[in-house]
Amino acid sequence: MSTDEDRSRLEIEAAGPRSIAAQRIGNAFTGDVLPVEALHAPSKVTAALGTSNLPPAALCMGREKELGWLRRILTSRRESAIALSGTVHGLGGIGKSTLALHYAHRHRGDYALIWWINAASPDEIETSLTSLTHTLVPSWATTASRRAQVAWAMQWLAWHPGWLLVYDNVEDPDDLTPYTGALHQGHHLATSRRTTGWPDNAPTLTLGNLDPDDATALLCRLVFKEATPTPRQQTEARSLATELGHFPLAIKQAGAYLAQNRGISPDSYRHRLHTKLAKTAHGTSSERTLARIWNVTLHALERVDPLAVEVLYTAAWLAPDGIPYSLLTPAAANPDDVAEAVGTLSAYSMVTETGTTLSVHRLVQTVLRAPQSTDDTQPPRHLLGRDRAEQAVLHNLTPPPGQDAPTEDQWDTLTPHLVTLAATRLPQHHNASLAYAYEFTERRLHQQGHTVRAIPLLEATLALRERVLGDVHPDTLSSRNNLALAYKSAGDLGRAIPLLEATLAQREQVLGDAHPDTLTSRNNLAYAYYVAGDLGRAIPLHQATLALREQVLGNAHPDTLSSRNNLALAYKSAGDLGRVIPLLEATLAQREQVLGDAHPDTLTSRNNLASAYQEVGDLGRAIPLLEATLAQCEQVLGDAHPDTLSSRNNLASAYYVAGDPGRAIPMLEATLAQCEQVLGDAHPDTLTSRNNLASAYYEVGDPGRAIPMLEATLAQCEQVLGNAHPDTLTSRNNLAYAYYEVGDPGRAIPMLEATLAQREQVLGDTHPDTLQSRNNLAYAYQVAGDLGRAIPLHQATLALRERVLGDAHPDTLSSRNNLASAYQEVGDLGRAIPLLEATLAQCEQVLGDAHPDTLTSRNNLASARQKAEAVQHGSTATPTTADDSQQPFTAD
Repeated sequence: MSTDEDRSRLEIEAAGPRSIAAQRIGNAFTGDVLPVEALHAPSKVTAALGTSNLPPAALCMGREKELGWLRRILTSRRESAIALSGTVHGLGGIGKSTLALHYAHRHRGDYALIWWINAASPDEIETSLTSLTHTLVPSWATTASRRAQVAWAMQWLAWHPGWLLVYDNVEDPDDLTPYTGALHQGHHLATSRRTTGWPDNAPTLTLGNLDPDDATALLCRLVFKEATPTPRQQTEARSLATELGHFPLAIKQAGAYLAQNRGISPDSYRHRLHTKLAKTAHGTSSERTLARIWNVTLHALERVDPLAVEVLYTAAWLAPDGIPYSLLTPAAANPDDVAEAVGTLSAYSMVTETGTTLSVHRLVQTVLRAPQSTDDTQPPRHLLGRDRAEQAVLHNLTPPPGQDAPTEDQWDTLTPHLVTLAATRLPQHHNASLAYAYEFTERRLHQQGHTVRAIPLLEATLALRERVLGDVHPDTLSSRNNLALAYKSAGDLGRAIPLLEATLAQREQVLGDAHPDTLTSRNNLAYAYYVAGDLGRAIPLHQATLALREQVLGNAHPDTLSSRNNLALAYKSAGDLGRVIPLLEATLAQREQVLGDAHPDTLTSRNNLASAYQEVGDLGRAIPLLEATLAQCEQVLGDAHPDTLSSRNNLASAYYVAGDPGRAIPMLEATLAQCEQVLGDAHPDTLTSRNNLASAYYEVGDPGRAIPMLEATLAQCEQVLGNAHPDTLTSRNNLAYAYYEVGDPGRAIPMLEATLAQREQVLGDTHPDTLQSRNNLAYAYQVAGDLGRAIPLHQATLALRERVLGDAHPDTLSSRNNLASAYQEVGDLGRAIPLLEATLAQCEQVLGDAHPDTLTSRNNLASARQKAEAVQHGSTATPTTADDSQQPFTAD
């Protein structure tokens, strides 16, 4: 039975984007920490000139203009620090992969290494990188973990120049950012059916159909090889090419059929296509065209090699790339017969094969998985293919002799195929035997930090349980709860919250109000409300859940401690700091006693308490606690676990707040790269990491990197989280303040005013983020010369910060310094100097003598005293310009 997930790890605040920024970040690598003997090996290992894993060159005609465009884009180095990349996109079957492959072969001598990467998913990208490691350091790779192999390949590419990476069939442009953002020594080339989602500064080429002459020439070359076609054959070929819409994949497969069946003329073939038209009315125009071609081809294959048709329909339900022959060989079949069948399919251009694996074009799979007209007395071929694919996967999960369970290598090999089977499940087709494989793979992906990839598996498991066990069976409710949590992990709160609400209502009805599973549902829903920024619903629900858990489970039960931790986080988001720290301290003490010092929940509590110390300005306790927590997270959870990434982000942010950008920025860059790879581009934690890095860039005087990153982050926050989510408001506040700092008040002030109004409405008048907005707007008024609005707003903000945050909080010190600066501007030195003196004394005590805010405060006081002395002596000398202090951006 699946267990409910009651996660309480800290989800940090703020917001941020990535594809623009990723073009700028330094070399940051993900994965396990490498052993000492391998850590420096990537810099010393060299690849033989021309090393590649390219498939054989394919015939490519009529694309000279596009090939020239690619070469110009990839060799026009506008900025040497940025890896140049090009993207080719268009319909499936249009010839994107063929074009990229032709470019790679044509320029093979221009690159030290060319590596072809199957890029349909993050997992397939990593698999391609592990094959690079196996090629360059085979002896080390055989004993290294998968993550270590990926990390080694990344480091090798970072050290060595002159390579080309070809990412084929990219499904999600965001999957490439960890690589295009961290690797700058070579060229990146991607092919994709996606026309949107690419960075604004990424050159893209939309590939269309061939022109009539090129399409005719390609067809003649495929059919007649080196022979010169007769005028009649050319005319027939032109008519057939027109019938096929000059669509490259259709021409390729029609040409392969005619080359295999020399007795059939192009005109006869064209007439055969017409007889299939009525039977292929489903799908897009390209799918209908190809379905007509394949009907003709499959009819021929059934006569010459029926096993080839079975193999093709089986492969249609598996992951499209790298399908092992063994996965297509039934238990009673002869492997040589299967290899011969694959060869026949390759000859007809239905698959691409390497001798041990084959790949099927995604459009071929789409058409083959669709229902086809068939004899009602025979089972549909697509369903028979589905059954064979499922049985093949289950058979290949058989444990090796002498072992009780499949090996890690078996699971690694079969995971993409299990995910594909789950994602393509048919409504009325269920295989209960797959349930265990789906559940185990889902748990395995979750443990590896790839929860989002497990969503198809969770959806399939839920559908099976609803059918077999019923809608309200406890196991069905567990599946529904876990799927909702996966949606939340993906940042898809629009699907997560309604599913959690429905699950809670069903558990209350079936299990009762105080059942532990019901309490888990209530806690998870409250936490989702918290993540969505809906504190009005989150806090009462957390309070009620905690009270019930204390009553039902006891004061020290792990679930009770989770509720207490989550309630403290909600209080923190609401700005109720007086209740946060005592609650977190008590929770940490109990977790250390009940769970142990290194338990993941204990680490979560420690991390949250440290962040709360930072929130109240107690960096002396926050930073050592964060450092110790990060070290334990790396040791217990691994380097790329989401909780480790949260811990690393929080420590980097603490360094930044403490005025140590030398340690903060490299750590923020590395954390962002890992978040993008592990969590995805639009995950709330990735947005947080990107926002924090942009803020740090800005604070060290690099607005050229900060502002584009802040703009992209805001756009993603608005899209993913909504216009009024607290993280979106933080992102808008930070961008507005950056506009103001670079001298663009026309954009800054209206944005600051709008953000303040939204924060007052969403968070309340005294929330720390609302006070942040009020401080920033007052300072913008001040710089714009509108002291009539600036000073009253500074005064009100300072009074509220003293009351809410305390007299010595860093934010309170910023407000005091900014108000003193405004007094100085209007010549009221009698109020400015005492306020600056008090502020400096507190900065020295709280922040330390060398903190940037302390230095700013000292400089401002010296300037005010100089000005007062000049006034006293009637001097007209210009005093030293004061460095106006500003409240740092929210970067939690």
